[in-house]
Amino acid sequence: MFSTRFSRMLGLKYPVIQGGMAWVAEATLAAAVSQAGGLGLIAGGAAPADVIRREIRRAKELTQRPFGINIMLISEFADDLAQLVIDEKLPVVTTGAGSPGRFMAAWAAAGVAVIPVVPSVALAKRMERLGAAAVVAEGCESGGHIGELTTMALVPQVADAVSIPVIAAGGVADGRTLAAALLLGAEGVQCGTCFLPADECQVHENYKKMILEAHDTSTIVTGRHGAGHPIRQIKNQMARSYIELEKSSATLEELEAAAAGSLRRAVQEGDVRQGSFMAGQIAGLVKTRAKAADIIETMFADAARLLTDADVQNWR
Repeated sequence: MFSTRFSRMLGLKYPVIQGGMAWVAEATLAAAVSQAGGLGLIAGGAAPADVIRREIRRAKELTQRPFGINIMLISEFADDLAQLVIDEKLPVVTTGAGSPGRFMAAWAAAGVAVIPVVPSVALAKRMERLGAAAVVAEGCESGGHIGELTTMALVPQVADAVSIPVIAAGGVADGRTLAAALLLGAEGVQCGTCFLPADECQVHENYKKMILEAHDTSTIVTGRHGAGHPIRQIKNQMARSYIELEKSSATLEELEAAAAGSLRRAVQEGDVRQGSFMAGQIAGLVKTRAKAADIIETMFADAARLLTDADVQNWR
């Protein structure tokens, strides 16, 4: 029952994308998600092409299923990564933090499906005009860089505004939230936070513990003032100190210095005080460790039960 235009486009068993989380989404996790029938992504982040090429080739050794990379278009290596997608014959690329317009013709010629992440209807419509195969409508419940609209408000408006498939992101971590996204008009979902405790996820044990112990109000948004780049993360000393800096009208240089290396400290070192533990608001719902395949299969099985259960009409 979960065959959609998006899943058929890429030959997926399940219409789910694993988010391109910087420093987190590497070959092991991406391959596990793809092997399970979803679409795994390797995060380009701020890494040079040689680093991402190694991850791509490692993933190819782990799965024959389709996977892609995510390119942050503000990266100084964006042009190199755009060419890498073609050179490595990847079937799909997702993009964020800007417009992929300058790469679209080359990607189209190479048969690459382009799926930009969008925070608004206006940008979704623009991406459709540029030739995007689908868009990820990402609500502010998501972890990492966020916009202003919630998933509940954004997804149906984007679905009404474009004719290409819409993938819902932000606040999806179980069968209930998956079913809700589909009912809003999405043809698939993108998940990040629920994969952080996955067995195949290579983040530090402290990061996994932060997610598993989170509750509904455990996240906070930094960067709404001063830096102008809102980021949702788990509350800790680093996040609170950063917000105090913003309130004190710190300069952009001071803010950048305060955040420098904080994501690496979270992912690789597990620094619970000075690391930036990016996570979505749905972290409070993530309570168990499991393999990526089990996470996906449980989510879709539960959604199928909900969407076909007559009792759902009683709204008990």
